[in-house]
Amino acid sequence: MKKIILSLFVATFAFSATAQIKTPAPSPAQKIEQTVGLTQVTLEYSRPSMRGRKIFGGLEDFGKVWRTGANANTKLTFSTDFMIDGKTIKAGTYALYTIPGEKTWDIMLYSDATNWGNPAKWDETKVVAKVTVDSVSLPMDVETFTITFDNLTNTSAHLAIMWENTMVSLPFEVPTDAMVSKQIESLMAGPSAQDMYASAVYYLEAGKDIKQAQTWIDKAIELTSDAPKYWMLRQQSLIHAKAGNKKGAIAAAKASLKYAEIAKNAGYVKMNKASLKEWGAM
Repeated sequence: MKKIILSLFVATFAFSATAQIKTPAPSPAQKIEQTVGLTQVTLEYSRPSMRGRKIFGGLEDFGKVWRTGANANTKLTFSTDFMIDGKTIKAGTYALYTIPGEKTWDIMLYSDATNWGNPAKWDETKVVAKVTVDSVSLPMDVETFTITFDNLTNTSAHLAIMWENTMVSLPFEVPTDAMVSKQIESLMAGPSAQDMYASAVYYLEAGKDIKQAQTWIDKAIELTSDAPKYWMLRQQSLIHAKAGNKKGAIAAAKASLKYAEIAKNAGYVKMNKASLKEWGAM
């Protein structure tokens, strides 16, 4: 019996050791991160090799949807909205599919990027972009399937797909100018109400220049006058009180109390009533 148990143990150990052996993948995975303007683009795909095979019109039929790589579907992730052929596409992750042809290819972005290869059932409603591009003959063979980013500018790039002696290229654009312009407009408009508020509260709590804190908190309240914030008004009352402006502190506390009651924030209602009582206003 002991011999049988020992034999089973040895066999189990041998199987476990074998199961842990790793071998090279026939189609290694690659991940590329490329910045285009202010947009981060991530490409994830697997790279099969020719290995003496005829690829297009052979291994991969003309006129049929191809996963554009090996294993799981090739994925493209954009950190911002982007444009293909004049169409704006939302930021996110998309599967890259193609239909190879002798002279032209169709290149498609598919909203479902969770497939192993082609979807079990193709859904045209998930095709967010489809572009027909020319197929270019290369003067040499590209042994291993390659996708790369090319022709980089601040606002655009090309996704180049190469294998065997064929190359196709998908141009896309990113909204760099709009993003930079928005930053410039925001900067030129000056600090926001939140910036002013945070700075004022910091000065109050750190015991710094209370007059400067007054200036900032008053500006923050002015900038939010169309939608008063009871928590900002609360800090305004404390800053004015610290600066010796009792009248201003009471006015701010009453306003904070009013909007806290509307918001049903019992904590702020209680704090404002306590301050108003302390300042002789209740």
